Amino acid sequence: MKKVFVSICVVGAALAMFSCRSVEKALPLSSINGEWNIIEVNGSKVAPDESKNLPFIVFDTATGRLSGNSGCNRMMGSFDVNAKPGSIDLKGMASTRMMCPDMTTENNVLNALRQVTAYKKAGKNKMYLCNASNRPVVILEKKVSDVKLSVLSGEWKIKEVNGEALPSGMEKQPSLAFDVKKKTIHGNAGCNLINGGYETNADNAKSISFPGVATTMMACPDMELEGKILKALNEVKSFDVLSGGGIGLYDANGALVLVLEK
Repeated sequence: MKKVFVSICVVGAALAMFSCRSVEKALPLSSINGEWNIIEVNGSKVAPDESKNLPFIVFDTATGRLSGNSGCNRMMGSFDVNAKPGSIDLKGMASTRMMCPDMTTENNVLNALRQVTAYKKAGKNKMYLCNASNRPVVILEKKVSDVKLSVLSGEWKIKEVNGEALPSGMEKQPSLAFDVKKKTIHGNAGCNLINGGYETNADNAKSISFPGVATTMMACPDMELEGKILKALNEVKSFDVLSGGGIGLYDANGALVLVLEK
């Protein structure tokens, strides 16, 4: 009987370990803010792709927006920032539609995320995402970025806006210059000068936004391009170094809205 009792205790402990039920106080929503690697789905470890990158998810708990990459395509969605602590419902999950040689990881990630109703701490720098049965379906690990804000320092030409290459030989080349120490920017949008500051988030090393950017008010014959650049700048929520060189600025859905080159 003693051996049976011990076995039952071991099984019970194991089930408790891999459950989202907890007598501990639920974590605030802010605890999942930032960028996380997806390291396990439904009990199976996720293998990195050819570039050694894991699928990842980014939670912005200030706006209720999420973004990331499910293994092949960009994904995006939203969640209720007013939900009770420990609860999360990933609403309206969507993704781009690029085909990759192996879609298994992508399909597993997306299917698991659609089941998520709760989150719970899973150890240092790790988080469980759990389904309605309180079973972990995804394990996240806090992503440590090797990209430093200092990479933005200096002057950059704006080469693309929303996938559209800027014309060559413009009289005033649109540009942005970053002063990382002062957290300010200046430049021009093709006609008018740009001045202002930027904000970052300590929980996400790649976060950046440009609230309160001001411009001069000069009128030019063609203001359409300038309008696109200023609109895109207003939508920026993050940055990254592009594989071909340069800097990409992304909106809340992870879409590339501006490309900068030295």
